[in-house]
Amino acid sequence: MKYFKFLLPATLLLNSLAFAQSKVKNFTPGAIWPDNKGVHINAHGGGILFKNGTYYWFGEHKIAGGAGNKAMIGVHCYSSKDLYNWKDQGISLSVSEDPENDIAKGCILERPKVVYNAKTKKYVMWFHLELNGQSYKAARTGVAISDKVTGPYAFIKSYRPNAGFMPFYPEGTPESDKVNCEQPKNKSEGFFCRDLPGGQMARDMNLFVDDDGKAYHIFSAEENFTLDVAELNADYTGHTGKYSRVYAGHQTEAPALFKHNGIYYMIGSGTTGWAPNPARWFTAKSIYGPWTYHGNPCIGKGAEITFGGQSTYVLPVSGKKDAFIFIADKWAPKDAIDGRYLWLPITFKGNDIEINWLDSWDLKIFN
Repeated sequence: MKYFKFLLPATLLLNSLAFAQSKVKNFTPGAIWPDNKGVHINAHGGGILFKNGTYYWFGEHKIAGGAGNKAMIGVHCYSSKDLYNWKDQGISLSVSEDPENDIAKGCILERPKVVYNAKTKKYVMWFHLELNGQSYKAARTGVAISDKVTGPYAFIKSYRPNAGFMPFYPEGTPESDKVNCEQPKNKSEGFFCRDLPGGQMARDMNLFVDDDGKAYHIFSAEENFTLDVAELNADYTGHTGKYSRVYAGHQTEAPALFKHNGIYYMIGSGTTGWAPNPARWFTAKSIYGPWTYHGNPCIGKGAEITFGGQSTYVLPVSGKKDAFIFIADKWAPKDAIDGRYLWLPITFKGNDIEINWLDSWDLKIFN
């Protein structure tokens, strides 16, 4: 018995050392991506925050089977110094065991994103929330805060944004393009007017902090027929009522916004449920628009289905010029925990972008 007591720890130690020596050295889109424990990273529909030399990846924690499409655990957090190797930091926001809580176990909690507020010194998390047992009827957004980047995050509230506020229109917008709730011109506008008193629907979403420190919440509204770009208040925990409608009348999901050389870029997708479809991209000189639609940024085989994925986030690589990574999820709704991650470099051609498939690549591509 004494022999086995000493043998087991030694074996575990050797296995740990072996894994530690087999560090990930490149990106292999769509493959299993092990964390520091050798377990496939469980942070789906996520976003990444860079703070004090470390990247933090927040995403939906999935469980096996179809039940994993609901929030049974919460939001998972990982950290990395090099973007290849990720350390499990545990659950940063846990769902509630109280069935009356907005984020009760079994709700739908999707696409969590975290930003840091330099004025309040708080980390702020936003996510798309559907109340337990209501499928996708609620179409809310939720917010939580923490003093520590990895959490735990304290849930504050959920609601539909900008109740009672009409959209902001960029200078030069024709009157014919402005909402008229007395005579809605189309289906999308009808949904806008329907939801105006109680707030706009807020489904697939992202966050963006601009160079001046202002933060924006980008989300699918009007039964996904419109993307809203909405200003957050000074502490990033609510909306100011200023927002614009992007690509109104065309169903768009999965927005991912970034900025390069003074131009705002946004990548999104069509609305085909869990099935992949062609990505789409837009540009604007102002965050409120007008936004110009440019078609599909993906090139080559599989481009027509975004290589099997759907946009989630665009990550600026710290310390590298013109270095942005397109991050997408390859969903597995029948076994949610087996969802994969597609990370691919964005290529700039003037102000245009392209995304090409690569079986394997590393950050030297940006040198």
